[in-house]
Amino acid sequence: MVQSLRTHSGPRVPFSVEFNPPRDAAGEARLWRTVREFERMHPAFVSMTYGAGGSTKDRTVRITGQLAQQTTLLPVAHLTAVGHSVAELRALVGAYADCGIRNILVLRGDPPGDPLGEWRKHPGGVEYADELVRIVRDLGDFHVGVASFPQGHHRSPDLDTDTAFLAAKLRAGADYSITQMFFDIEHYLRLRDRVAAHDPIEGAKPIIPELMPITSLRTVQRAVELSGRELPPAVLARLRRAAGDGAEEDRAAVRAAGIEIATEMAQRLIAEGAPCLHFITLNFAKATSEVLTNLGYEVTAAPLSA
Repeated sequence: MVQSLRTHSGPRVPFSVEFNPPRDAAGEARLWRTVREFERMHPAFVSMTYGAGGSTKDRTVRITGQLAQQTTLLPVAHLTAVGHSVAELRALVGAYADCGIRNILVLRGDPPGDPLGEWRKHPGGVEYADELVRIVRDLGDFHVGVASFPQGHHRSPDLDTDTAFLAAKLRAGADYSITQMFFDIEHYLRLRDRVAAHDPIEGAKPIIPELMPITSLRTVQRAVELSGRELPPAVLARLRRAAGDGAEEDRAAVRAAGIEIATEMAQRLIAEGAPCLHFITLNFAKATSEVLTNLGYEVTAAPLSA
């Protein structure tokens, strides 16, 4: 995957996108329309998330395999430790390999039902993501990514501890990390500084920032809440002004503000040397393509989805 970033390097910083496993047939049809739209935009890679506690395991594996076999995209498969034994995790890695997938994003994962609830290790599983990195590495020639947290993971007691956990995952064999969604660039920059100070060798590995073009105040507030964080006051105030005082938020105004915020964040990240821009798409193409257009990328697709 890191090689793909190099391949896509040029006048523009590479970008990548994240998809979610659909809930039903209609959602899957919409996902594939979005996939084809992004395919024409040539992202460096695409990732497919994995439901809490393995709730979307079969669908995730199937669709990620189809991305590898039926498109020109480079898929990165998510693999979470929560709810799985080591034997099950090995079998999942084997299933990905059978589909030709060699890029895996390793995550500890959120507890099913309540992402902020108590995390319990599977009796036959692993406790931490660095253990899962080693398992994947031992199974073959895989490129492995891990998660990083600009404000620290909500389960970490402090930023120093969180930094040590990230460094341990990188030392275990991870090639790069993708951050949790954030809305304050300083948090990303300080994360890079912390990792480089803690371990200069591992700190040199790519830390890819994750961006979410906001199209709904309610949706982004819920997403941030589930991550154990809050929107920065300035961003929240800007979105509330756009939403208005009516019973229902002004979605068009919120969307416009969200595109502006994502564009401004991306411009600053590019200026600060981010190795790639990773967009949360919610299985829609239009918002991300608008941000890319604002940044001067040649977006050849004509997205039908908002």
